[in-house]
Amino acid sequence: MTRILLVGLEPEAVDYSDPALPPGMNAAKIQAAIDRGLKQITDRGWQADSCLVQHNATAAPAVAQRLSTTAYDCVVIGAGVRLPPKSLTLFEAIVNSVHKTAPNTPIAFNTEPEDSAAAAARWVK
Repeated sequence: MTRILLVGLEPEAVDYSDPALPPGMNAAKIQAAIDRGLKQITDRGWQADSCLVQHNATAAPAVAQRLSTTAYDCVVIGAGVRLPPKSLTLFEAIVNSVHKTAPNTPIAFNTEPEDSAAAAARWVK
């Protein structure tokens, strides 16, 4: 079975004061979007796992630990990790963790949780 890992921020770890976020965004809305994205992955007949991280030094090791115990066909890194400018070092740490721990696993990027399945489909054959 095809396995997809979705890496994103814990909804409680998001800085909701960041002007890059849409107005009115909150943890419940983000969690609901993540759940919809994971369902779209399973609707394709794939196994969907999430690795939600904190916005700190524990993020990359958490991703590496997940990748060291399970083989994935694609890792989708969420827009919440890669788009806010203040998250650049977190994004780099996660990408490098994936690259080091699972060097043969494709990496995809979504623009929102709901297009995670489409992002993975670009790389999963």
